[in-house]
Amino acid sequence: MENSQKRIKIKETIIVEGKYDKIRLAPLFDANIIELGGFRIYNNRDRLALIRKIAETNGIIVLTDSDSAGFRLRHYLSSAIPKEKIKNVFIPDVSGKEKRKAKPGKENLIGVEGMTTEVLLEAFRKAGIDPENGSSERTEPFTKVFLYEIGLSGGENSAFLRRKICEYFSLPKMLSSNSLSEILPIITTKAELLSAVEKIKES
Repeated sequence: MENSQKRIKIKETIIVEGKYDKIRLAPLFDANIIELGGFRIYNNRDRLALIRKIAETNGIIVLTDSDSAGFRLRHYLSSAIPKEKIKNVFIPDVSGKEKRKAKPGKENLIGVEGMTTEVLLEAFRKAGIDPENGSSERTEPFTKVFLYEIGLSGGENSAFLRRKICEYFSLPKMLSSNSLSEILPIITTKAELLSAVEKIKES
């Protein structure tokens, strides 16, 4: 049972969108979890200053929903905090709604609060954060030149290929080439990525 599961200790502070996301993660992780309060963070300079300070000290892990609102919040934080202080965890695109809600959101995607434990732990693994050990070192990203050479950046069909690669590796389809360059080397090798790209092109 989830309640009897040993909580995973993580040194970084986990940043989530709202209180229900924090409630969802609290039984899983022995970590400092801070909620942004949704778009209220845009006008909350004190909260942003606090997150900046925490990022400087121990780093942060950003975990937002995979809809456009979640990505806007993620980009807002990444523009205010040094890249090397942030680890991004992405949940996959899953259609549906959370149990507490009467109807789905505008994009019909389940958020962090509605994800199963297995999906959440796998999302952390894909970000290079081992649930068994709590954390890990940052992996060197794939270069933009490499992504360009295999068609995932800067080409006529790059956006289409990126969406298909996101589907292939169960990542949110809105990931940019910059985000892919960071997360792909954690979850796959260059050879496996090339093979996946070729399969997509053939189909």
